[in-house]
Amino acid sequence: MTDGPRATQGKPRKAAIAAWIGSALEYYDFFIYGTAAALVFNKIFFPTSDPATGTLLALASFGVGYLARPIGAFILGHIGDAFGRKRVLVFTVLLMGISTVLVGCLPTYDQIGLAAPALLVALRLLQGFSAAGEQAGANSMSLEHAPAHRRAYYTSFTLSGTQAGQILATAVFLPVAALPEEHLVSWGWRVPFWLSAVVVIVGLVIRSKLDETPVFVEEVADAKREKTPLLPLFRDHWADVLRVVVASTIAAVSTIFTVYALSYAVNTVGLAKTPILWVGVLANIVALAAIPLWAGLADRVGRKPVFIGGSAGCAVLMFGYLWSLSVGSWALIFTFGILLFGVVYSATNGIWPAFYGEMFPAKVRLSGMAVGTQIGFALAGFSPSIAEAIGGGREGWAYVALFTAGLCALNIIAVASARETHRVPTPELGARKTPATV
Repeated sequence: MTDGPRATQGKPRKAAIAAWIGSALEYYDFFIYGTAAALVFNKIFFPTSDPATGTLLALASFGVGYLARPIGAFILGHIGDAFGRKRVLVFTVLLMGISTVLVGCLPTYDQIGLAAPALLVALRLLQGFSAAGEQAGANSMSLEHAPAHRRAYYTSFTLSGTQAGQILATAVFLPVAALPEEHLVSWGWRVPFWLSAVVVIVGLVIRSKLDETPVFVEEVADAKREKTPLLPLFRDHWADVLRVVVASTIAAVSTIFTVYALSYAVNTVGLAKTPILWVGVLANIVALAAIPLWAGLADRVGRKPVFIGGSAGCAVLMFGYLWSLSVGSWALIFTFGILLFGVVYSATNGIWPAFYGEMFPAKVRLSGMAVGTQIGFALAGFSPSIAEAIGGGREGWAYVALFTAGLCALNIIAVASARETHRVPTPELGARKTPATV
């Protein structure tokens, strides 16, 4: 299969590797915040609240970052479709790194009072703004460089990089979490944030060497790029934007697993920090292998069956994982955690970078992915706070599992209503009259 007579030769391996490394660095920054919010921010920035309220406020500060993501999606999506994917990718890694380093420099509540949590929230908003353009930009870059018959495989490297960022973030916190409590809350928690200075330098070097995609270069040469891409996006592709919004709520599985479940295990059940952090590390290591395998399967059999199967599996396994935490069985915790997040959730993670991007033509692709995913991710970002509110106490895990399963059901409906795109040539993606190909 070819992409048509006008398609120029892309550089899929270079684009995929750059997307992987850039996303790993970017999401190291993003996820160390979630780990810190679950473990220490209730003591540092919200100490006047009772423990339960302090935990809820700390998790809410994690969710606040998702509020900025839709705003960032509109702005960065416009820039990416009007001026190029590369500009967005350089800007996002710079903004994410600076805001993350500054979190590690913040004074505490005991030092400056309410200004401390206010500054924390402001920096988290900047992190969210940056993340809004990261995955959509990296996905567009790798998709438009990829050969048509391997688009899912090459775009999956963006999400493999995201998982690597989670591994790195959790691994850095392992020795920090093992510190005595007084050292952890005084200086230890700051170290992972300070290390982001290295992330900024490495990320800028990598992304400054990226080539613009052949598809975008052709559009510039043919004067086809949209000066205001949001207008045709919502005029002609609003249904697909809505599908992506609803489908993207599957990210609640990730936020429940990485933030709520960590907080529930440590603060409610009383499990040790280090082993529960290792669950996340091992699950993400498994995901690094599983994501490209699922994506390769989707290139053969289609996006929808793999995606829907992953969503359904997450709905079931979340019950097993949260229950295993409630009973405190480490064998069950590791088994369900790795199956849920390492294997089954990877089916959705491996597919969505291609599947969402394939819903839109190149001239509005980055905007469509950014706006759709970031609104959906914003909803998912508050899932830990909602879970904490509805799942109070040790036995509340069942309500949280039901809540997560309901979001998975919505995701399945949205994906089932979409077109199958795995055999559509790249230049024809997003065409309004392209028939479904199964």
